[in-house]
Amino acid sequence: QVQLVESGGGLVQAGGSLRLSCAASGRTFSSYAMGWFRQAPGKEREFVAAISWSGGVTHYTDSVKGRFTISRDNAENTVYLQMNSLKPEDTAVYYCAARIVGSGWYKGIEYDYWGQGTQVTVSS
Repeated sequence: QVQLVESGGGLVQAGGSLRLSCAASGRTFSSYAMGWFRQAPGKEREFVAAISWSGGVTHYTDSVKGRFTISRDNAENTVYLQMNSLKPEDTAVYYCAARIVGSGWYKGIEYDYWGQGTQVTVSS
């Protein structure tokens, strides 16, 4: 079992920054990959970013490349999503997820555990 708790969401103006955190517990954190997904009202959940267990491999959806950075601190059992140059279209609930068994990166079904989500609202 893995428990995930996100924090760091909030309201920010367009062009601003936020850093999301996801604290993990229950299983050796450095043994599994992590991802961030988001879901805007009326839209399907979408992949945002992912990072390998070591932090050596990262993946991003095209719309956030150059603006968002995923990182992890295995000593602190935490994964981060640094979001810069935020746009109104980034408004969504952001979820972190743990991938224990699967090998894919981009689909929610590949991930085994999910946090409760944190709201990010970007005003224009």
